[in-house]
Amino acid sequence: MTIGLPALPRFTLRQLHYFVAVARCGQISAAATEIGLSQSAMTLAIADLEQAMGTALLDRGRQGVTLTLQGQGFLQHAESVLRMANEAARFPIHGRDLHGKLEVAATYTVLGYFLLPALARFCELYPRIELSLEEMPRKDIEVRLASGQLEMGALLLSNLEAPERLETRVLERSRRQLWMAAGHEYAGRGSVSFEELAALPYILPMVDEGDRNARRYWADAGHTPHKIIQTSSMEALREMVALNLGVTILSDMVFRPWSLDGRRIHAVPMDARLPVMEVGLAWSAGRALSPCAAALEQFLGRSFANGAQATART
Repeated sequence: MTIGLPALPRFTLRQLHYFVAVARCGQISAAATEIGLSQSAMTLAIADLEQAMGTALLDRGRQGVTLTLQGQGFLQHAESVLRMANEAARFPIHGRDLHGKLEVAATYTVLGYFLLPALARFCELYPRIELSLEEMPRKDIEVRLASGQLEMGALLLSNLEAPERLETRVLERSRRQLWMAAGHEYAGRGSVSFEELAALPYILPMVDEGDRNARRYWADAGHTPHKIIQTSSMEALREMVALNLGVTILSDMVFRPWSLDGRRIHAVPMDARLPVMEVGLAWSAGRALSPCAAALEQFLGRSFANGAQATART
């Protein structure tokens, strides 16, 4: 007896590229303009992708689109597929004999939410490079890079205090949005103002200088939160948001549509212009990278090529 295998969804890399662009821009029209495609063609490509997947990936609204729960999960897979395809197309078939030691320091958020999968792939491609990872605050990384004590760091480039002392390569640009419980009164809004937000309890993340960044754009908006709840745990922050104990503004890079206990979280754009979070590599200005560090810089540059070219919708 022959047992037939279930039919797999069929989609193209081009459709995945379009979907990721729409998810990043928050508007089909903006994504179409960015790619150089007509809005109708983009709309049709996304509809065909949803039909192939058998589920809605986007919620359409007057102000733009947001990801459904299925869309959030699919986005992570789509980005992974595109990165691997990019590597396959661009990565030179050599280098496995490159050997040496390489120490890389990364901040908490960049290491835990962004860098690790790519580093694992790098280690597979360069098995003779002994890669040493260390989690470190941004300030310490910046000082050690500038003094030559450390060759390469991965951190939030938008937080650098003396960028002129370093060479940098942007790997990802991530917009910031307002996080709230799925049932929050503002969850269905196209955008929210700081004036409206000031009346709500605000959760302040005390990791990777999230508190400093938040206070800066609150000050730029001319408002102050009515009540502040501080936490150094991202999982606790997600749970507090999901339980409607407060709201917060964070980047899409660390966004997940659910808490640790599976409660839904919703993201809504702010109507004010928020600074885009830039993630990338840094090393001492004027210092030539070692062959191992140069290989990592080139590999990560290729892996995150689409993210580095992206600009956030504000």
